[in-house]
Amino acid sequence: MSKFKTPLRYPGGKQRLTPFIIEILEANKIKGHYVEPYAGGAGVAINLLLSNNVEHIHLNDSDFGIYAFWYCVLNKTEELCRLISSASMTVEEWRIRKAVVQKCDKRKILELGFSVFYLNRCNRSGVLAAGVIGGYDQTGNYKMDARFSKDDLIRRIESIVRYKDKISITNFDAEYYIENYIPNLPKDTLVYLDPPYYEKGSELYLNAYNKSDHARLAKTIQREIKHKWVLSYDGVEDIVKLYQRRRHFLYDLQYSVAKVYKGKEVFVFSDKLKLPSKCSLIHIEEGMKSLVNA
Repeated sequence: MSKFKTPLRYPGGKQRLTPFIIEILEANKIKGHYVEPYAGGAGVAINLLLSNNVEHIHLNDSDFGIYAFWYCVLNKTEELCRLISSASMTVEEWRIRKAVVQKCDKRKILELGFSVFYLNRCNRSGVLAAGVIGGYDQTGNYKMDARFSKDDLIRRIESIVRYKDKISITNFDAEYYIENYIPNLPKDTLVYLDPPYYEKGSELYLNAYNKSDHARLAKTIQREIKHKWVLSYDGVEDIVKLYQRRRHFLYDLQYSVAKVYKGKEVFVFSDKLKLPSKCSLIHIEEGMKSLVNA
């Protein structure tokens, strides 16, 4: 059985941070709700729910294609799993799926959700805008099905859907979500924000932010979120400055998008959040050494 719980691969996926987030939940005696305004692969959220560390998770993503996938996981489970089981692993099929994602027809949510999933599993590093693993001639060391273990991926989806009543999914702009959705959640809630990267966002996401977006978001988070929150970002000087009045620390990160490289990330904490007494950085350092191929 795979140690990974989410069916989606995601650039800089944070699911290996789960032990650290669990320590934060325990230190703050939060057992109820957990929120990801930038859900993406929702690696931490799914792990927390399936391990019964929280009672309910709230997943939001402004990308309708990502939302479509999660919608299909919860509401069109059998149809989605049949499509995965019978998926044709050819470059011709990949081109069809790419065209569906580019068109993003919201009326065909099953086709879109499956196509997003297909590209996510077949593209380099799970990046929807990237090329297919192995190249168009499929002569690379790995082929396009290298990350497409059908039985395992279907098992992941089936495990998640058992918790369907404990999962809320939305497709709001993140700032709208912060201002209008999160305030209605109970006090027993932790918000974890993992916005698009500041420096390489345009290479990794279909919906990237520019510098003014990041600055505006920083103001919205620090002004509007009254619940306890944690934020992770690429640890560049501009971002650190935006959150300089909050407690934060930098840590080393190694990840891969086409090639392995090292960088720094930053964790930022809301003022009212209680940090674990030992603030177990070892979990982060060990868990983040390879965020490559979920």
